[in-house]
Amino acid sequence: MEPVMTDRLTTLWQQRYRTAPPPELAETPAAQTDIFDSLLTHRSVRAYLPDTLPEGTIEAAVAAAQSAPSSSNLQAWSVVALRDPGRRARFSELCGNQAHIAQAPVFLVWLADLSRLERVASASGQGHEALDYTELTLLAAIDTALAAQNAVATLEAAGLGTVYIGGLRNHPEEVARELGLPARCIGVFGLCVGYPDPSRPASVKPRLPQPVVLHHEHYGVADEASLIALHDARDGDFQKEQGLPPRLWSETMAARIATRAALHGRDTILSSLRALGFPMK
Repeated sequence: MEPVMTDRLTTLWQQRYRTAPPPELAETPAAQTDIFDSLLTHRSVRAYLPDTLPEGTIEAAVAAAQSAPSSSNLQAWSVVALRDPGRRARFSELCGNQAHIAQAPVFLVWLADLSRLERVASASGQGHEALDYTELTLLAAIDTALAAQNAVATLEAAGLGTVYIGGLRNHPEEVARELGLPARCIGVFGLCVGYPDPSRPASVKPRLPQPVVLHHEHYGVADEASLIALHDARDGDFQKEQGLPPRLWSETMAARIATRAALHGRDTILSSLRALGFPMK
């Protein structure tokens, strides 16, 4: 039997790209999987019910996280689960007064963690010179992101909502004090987890057309301007549908990198890294 483009697959693709899916998508085994379905429905949830998560939910998510690839099997990350309302309220303030951090029943703080490797090396009587170099800090941040995304995929497949919180990096040294982090350990991002509030549903945001991000054999920008203009129009339609202020995606993103102030305090991240035990040679 010939592969068939299902209504579900068509809908998912149209939500994400605002265009019809390519016919060959129906012939791709990956596109017919439940995980593909779940990933394409991802949305950032910023409104949660107060319901407590079932026992074992976070443990299952961390098992998925620990199943992510790990460079040289160094496993250079950790995560702190915050359930206490007072602590979540404090982190809401630290992360730019984002109310959903206090609202979600669990807030996960994902850590790039080289401290454990230092302890392992010290216990074995060996040095740890490599930990002083930028490569290991970058490695830890990458591994943390890979692990967290495995957790997100697992949680969302179970019907839970999530949203990453980059605002955790607004005050990295205060975050470290709040959590009692050892040297060589820094919060990279947070993650709200909970049941989405159906009265305030989140929607699937359109992404850039694939030819903007997918290159074959070499990097090219020949059609980039026209494709970004197309995305501006589609994103504008999304804004209107959601009752949000009109905007051009390209101008909004340009404004977010225009000045140092747009970093909301994260312009000092290098000095914070060094203060927290990352020499970054």
